[in-house]
Amino acid sequence: MFFIFSKLLLIFILPFSWVIAFLLAALIVKKPHLKRRFFIISAVLLLIFSNPFLFNRFAYNWDIQPVPLKKSGSYSCVIVLGGFSGSDAKGNGFFNTSADRFIEGLKLISTGKASHILVSGGNGNLMAGSFRESTWAKTQLQLLKVPDSCIIVENKSRNTLENAAFSKVLLNKMHLQPPYLLVTSAFHMRRSLGIFKKEKMDVIPYPCNYLAGNVDFSFGEFVPDPWPLYGWNFYIKEVIGSAVNYFK
Repeated sequence: MFFIFSKLLLIFILPFSWVIAFLLAALIVKKPHLKRRFFIISAVLLLIFSNPFLFNRFAYNWDIQPVPLKKSGSYSCVIVLGGFSGSDAKGNGFFNTSADRFIEGLKLISTGKASHILVSGGNGNLMAGSFRESTWAKTQLQLLKVPDSCIIVENKSRNTLENAAFSKVLLNKMHLQPPYLLVTSAFHMRRSLGIFKKEKMDVIPYPCNYLAGNVDFSFGEFVPDPWPLYGWNFYIKEVIGSAVNYFK
């Protein structure tokens, strides 16, 4: 039930949904003062959430910065959280804009920084089909010559809560000792660390896929841009998700 509710709630927390909601309200209401007020609110929200300066500063402060890895030796496992791929209408997998998660995980296993790679991700869609992200990711790792003995597949999880819980079971079963490297997008790392901590898993953050632009001041940052409006979708979801997980 929580999984279904979280998917439905997503529609109502996105900034563009708020802009459209107030715009529609302005078109529907009859009273002039309310119509004007709703138009102004819609315009102000659009200006705020399309402002690169505000987005970049928030993202920079929310993102978890990388932790230096030990110079010698390797970690027993790198955990790569799903969300970096999807499937087409025929069930064929493809990488999406979060593919940096896969790339960084591959780099860590290929350079010997980790002896195993665990890809955690099933199908997070509300109407899940047969596609399982980590199962597909394994085929891509095999194409890149990563040995089967180094690949661990967790293909049942639908969200980050299940990523942590199911990964813990697999790692304990294989007697792989912590700490583990945790790879996910920078915007997602703060919430992920909180969830893995609740599962009493010792993980080292290895963030990637940074969305924040250059934080050096420039006047160009004050020119409205559609990218921040899209980028806020990720961060608002993370902020609300972190608050819900904290109170749970």
